[in-house]
This record gives sequence, structure tokens and C-alpha cells, in this order.
Amino acid sequence: MKTELNPPERTLMGPGPSDVHPRVLRAMTTPLLGHLDPAFLTLMNETMELLREVYQTNHQVTIPMSGTGSAGMETIFVNLVEPGDTVIVGVNGLFGTRMVDVAERCGATVVSVSADWGDTIEPAAIEKALEEHPQAKLVAVVHAETSTGVRQPLQQISEIVHRHNSLFVCDMVTSLGGIPTDIDKLQIDAAYSGTQKCLSAPPGLAPVTLSEQAVDVIRNRKTKVQSWYLDLSMIQNYWSDERSYHHTAPITMIYALRESLRLITEEGVDQVFDRHKRNGLALHDGLEAMGLELLVDKEYRLYQLTSVCIPEGVNDTQVRKDLLDDYGLEIGGGLGELKGKVWRIGLMGYNANPNKVTLVLTALGSALRKQGVDVNVAAGIEAADRAFEQPVAK
Repeated sequence: MKTELNPPERTLMGPGPSDVHPRVLRAMTTPLLGHLDPAFLTLMNETMELLREVYQTNHQVTIPMSGTGSAGMETIFVNLVEPGDTVIVGVNGLFGTRMVDVAERCGATVVSVSADWGDTIEPAAIEKALEEHPQAKLVAVVHAETSTGVRQPLQQISEIVHRHNSLFVCDMVTSLGGIPTDIDKLQIDAAYSGTQKCLSAPPGLAPVTLSEQAVDVIRNRKTKVQSWYLDLSMIQNYWSDERSYHHTAPITMIYALRESLRLITEEGVDQVFDRHKRNGLALHDGLEAMGLELLVDKEYRLYQLTSVCIPEGVNDTQVRKDLLDDYGLEIGGGLGELKGKVWRIGLMGYNANPNKVTLVLTALGSALRKQGVDVNVAAGIEAADRAFEQPVAK
């Protein structure tokens, strides 16, 4: 007979999932409603309104898809791309690579614009690709590359893409709720995210947002969307006043998302961005003061996800095991080209606070000392404390 579920307590400071806010956990214990119950339809409307506020958009089609962030990626591509379309994708990490794979599965001809993992995609390279492929239907980049910790500037690329009359698509799985997304300001036509990162909710929903231009592309498709489950031409009718049944909504996860978005709007969206920035900068300063090297140039580092270069001779797996065993602390290892080369530390949502910064500096210092690495934990904590005293630059 199986024993009662009793997983160990962890502090989740990897690339996701992040720790779930207690209020979100409480919301998930709320009794179920039917997915067409009038009371639940009201909650759906409130969730959409909150999601628009946090996404920083007025796009009417801003809804949570059933599934994790990867379902969001598939949603955007299967709805916007038809066989034979040309698609340009910026590839500077694992999730740009994944977008290429998904677009190819939709029958697209994919043009990759590549940069080294840890670098940004150059706008000039995107423009060159558009000049060579003027028929390109869309250009897609990763705003916050989870595999590297790079923040991709979007303004210049957006201007280039729209000058060439293409759609602009962004992966915002690690962006939403952590750094400004500025969907309307940047004229982003389609974006997707997940609930398990800076929203501090469990994995299970993929918030997407689409401009009217993107919705028109879906309306004017020549072929059926290849995925019935992710077909926005039907799903958006469930989330609109029409309320047409498509599939049974994950009621409890929508409770969770609504509460996570309420937490952000109560604190203030800009204040939440500032909190991530303040804590991220403190962590960066602390790690460097300890004697560790960060992968990404300072100008392009994410605040909510930091890639730390593993010192030469250090056993990556053993360090992460020691963190789990000694501190109940999870951080992430490297993926793809960076496997065994970096650790990825998340300060996302509920975890973006000074206590977590101090915890990870102390714990990582302890694990490294076990392997004979000379790190100055006291200097790291002092540097982080000094950073916390500084005003957050806008």
C-alpha cells in the first residue's frame, strides 16, 4: 500500500517552477465550479482583465491556454503558421531552437538568425534576413531566454519587423510578471508565457496574447489549424461572450492564475518589476563579490534568472545535490551547449526577496567550499546588502 503523499520541503530557485505563493495555494483549495457556471464565467472575465494588465496590453484575445509554457509556444505557431509559410526565428539558446522545431512541424520554411548562447540577437541580422526573405510571415525571438539568462531588447527589432510587414512574435515564458513586457508599446503581435515562473503559480497554464492583426491572420487561414486542442478560432469563442464549449477548462488552475495576477496588481505591476530588478542586481553583485563569473554581459542580464559560470574543476552535479541535501535548495543546471558549464538561479515571483538572495549566496558558498573552492561568502553578502541600499534605476 502506498504511503501518504509527503514530498520533501524545497526552496525552488532554479529556472522554474518557482515557489507558489501561499495565497495561490489557498485559492486552489476553493471548491470547483462547472466550466460553464455563470459564477465561473465571471471569474474568467476577471482573469482576462488581470492578465491584460500584467501583460501590459489591451489585446482582446489575451487568454490562458490549457497546458504549460510549451503549449503556449505551440498555440502561437500552429495558429499563425500554415504549410509553406516562411518564418524567421532568432536562436540564441534552447528555446529559440525549440521554436524552430515547432515551426518546422507546422510545415514552415524556417530561417534561423543565430547568436552565441549568452548573447543577444542583433537587429541588423534580423533586417538582413527579412531583406533576403521578404515573404516572411513572422519573426520570432525569445524575450527572456531561460537557458542562458539573456534579456533580448525588442524595440529595434519590432520596428524592423513591422517595416517589413511581418508579424512580431515573442517567447515571454520567463518575462511575464518579472520584467516589462510592454506588448502594446512594442507592437508585439503575439506572445506566450507560463504560470510557473514569475507569476508564482503552479505549471499548467500558458497565457497568450494576440493583436488584432494576428487574429486576422487566423481568421483568413487557407487550411485548418493542425491542432484541434489549441485551435484559437474555437477556443477564443469560449473566452468571449459567445461561451461556446470547446474543452473542459482546468478550473483550479484558473483560480490559481487569477490569484497570482491579483497579487501582482495589488503590489503594483511596476513595483513588482522593481522588486525583481532590485533583488536580481543584489544577487549579481553578491555572486561576483564571492569571486564567481556570470555568463551574460551586465547590460543584457535578466534579473529573475541568472546564469553563473561553474568554476573549473567543480563537480556540477555534486554541488546541486549538496544544495538539496543540506539546504533543501534547488537551482538549475545548464542545458544544451551550456550543460555542465553554468548554474541557473531563479529569483522569480514570490522568491524575489532579500532572504532568498542571502540564502543562495550562503548555500552556494558552502557547497563550493566543500569542493575546495576559495569563495568569500561574507564579501558576497556585503555586496548584496550594499545593492539593496541603492535606488532602482529606471
